[in-house]
Amino acid sequence: MTGLVVVRPGPLTTVQDLGRRGVAHLGVPRGGALDEPALRAANRLVGNPEGAAGLETTLGGVALRAVGRVVVAVTGAPAAVRVGGRAAAWGAAVTVPDGAVVEIGPATYGVRSYLAVAGGVAVEPVLGSRSADLLSGLGPAPLTGGQLLPVGAPVAPPPGDGLAVLPAPPAELVLRLLPGPRADWFAPSAFTLLARARYEVAAASNRIALRTEGPPLPRLRTDELPSEGMVLGAVQVPPDGRPVVFLADHPTTGGYPVIGVVPTGDLPSAAQARPGTPLRFVL
Repeated sequence: MTGLVVVRPGPLTTVQDLGRRGVAHLGVPRGGALDEPALRAANRLVGNPEGAAGLETTLGGVALRAVGRVVVAVTGAPAAVRVGGRAAAWGAAVTVPDGAVVEIGPATYGVRSYLAVAGGVAVEPVLGSRSADLLSGLGPAPLTGGQLLPVGAPVAPPPGDGLAVLPAPPAELVLRLLPGPRADWFAPSAFTLLARARYEVAAASNRIALRTEGPPLPRLRTDELPSEGMVLGAVQVPPDGRPVVFLADHPTTGGYPVIGVVPTGDLPSAAQARPGTPLRFVL
């Protein structure tokens, strides 16, 4: 059997593909890789379908020992890559001999790196996806030391077309904002504030949501809102008044008003924004 044994799991490394589509009516979040373009690029480099399951690391990297010869590629947040103790390429297909250890170091900037392996990580799918969902608990748990990850059979040879070209993690995060269903719950000055204020990415951000530090948004209404459906990119405003941007593991319903929605094309940058990164919204 071909596989990867976890030598060092890192602070938070999870199995991720493109998530569970079409099951929100069951109360199941979409989940999946937070930086989808990075996972897709890593899969292309090793000859996988773009939606094959790989690994998403968080800040601290991961180390894995190959069981059988495997081909891997690392994209997303730039980080040092080593195979058998020797430097290897980031953003390109790399062969890992049987028994050798492939290491992804801490992210030099950005937050999340992605490792794809030819054949994909072949853990058991749940509701059509192999993704770990940290909110609902569906899918495989975060990696632990000594765990064996099965690897599927490669479907095509690596294309050999060089390095992945991806946007750099943001020095300033700029998120477009479309008006949301509860925009009328906020004072007109809230939108002026959103357009002019400078926020920062909060340390409490995770796979569920990007939280912000900055000026609170004034509300016109303070009564309770019955829970209603939430979508990827929804910007919810809790009682402290600071916007919260929902990411892949977000709940499917919520009771705080949604002032706007960030288009999904802006969310990969949000996935790579470190705590303290300046943030501004563009209405």
